[in-house]
Amino acid sequence: MSNVLTMNGVRRRGKDDASTAIENSVACSDGSGPARVLAYVERELPPGGGIPAYLAARRSGARAFVLWADEHRRERVATVVTRSATGGVATFDVLGAHGEHIGTVVREKALRGRGLRTRWTVTRPGGPAAVGFKGRIVWWWVWWLCLPLMVVVLVLSVFDGVAGNEGGVARAPRRIRWRAGGRMPLEFRSGGDKLHLHAPELDWRLGAALVALVRSFSAVRWDAAKK
Repeated sequence: MSNVLTMNGVRRRGKDDASTAIENSVACSDGSGPARVLAYVERELPPGGGIPAYLAARRSGARAFVLWADEHRRERVATVVTRSATGGVATFDVLGAHGEHIGTVVREKALRGRGLRTRWTVTRPGGPAAVGFKGRIVWWWVWWLCLPLMVVVLVLSVFDGVAGNEGGVARAPRRIRWRAGGRMPLEFRSGGDKLHLHAPELDWRLGAALVALVRSFSAVRWDAAKK
């Protein structure tokens, strides 16, 4: 049975939580009971630069996250840092609480890296690289063929005043299946934005970092808030 990781955002309004308007967490479920929170995720701002500097670096593909054991930041369990981000290719290192290397994630943007689809490569120490592509080729063809019609629907929805729900326009394919050595250790399903860990040997911290990264490059962009 696979473990399923889901990233959730909760807006807090209590006085004690004024320092964090939105609390993002990664929860895990194995199907045997209610999901349990594994980590609390927030972006890590560069010293002295703050939010403007983070957002400026973010445009090149850079990301910086902290995974905390609790919502009050008492214990750091993992950190995501950007090793490089240029030309549409970004490399991220996932580090443990003491700086130990947990894994590496490489994102190659569509048409910038080695293919027509966005390519995600996940590597852990001592294990084979797992490669996944965003969406299936057949669904990308269908989506591109229908794009002119969706644009018309979106324009009409603006005049009808229902643009808030994107006028029913279908989102681009987002499912990712990672392959390594004939196996599928990881799978991101767009329905519910869930990351399935099919390989029991995978470190959950690497999975939590991965789902936070994937979500940061989606339409949700949880780390792109301006304050």
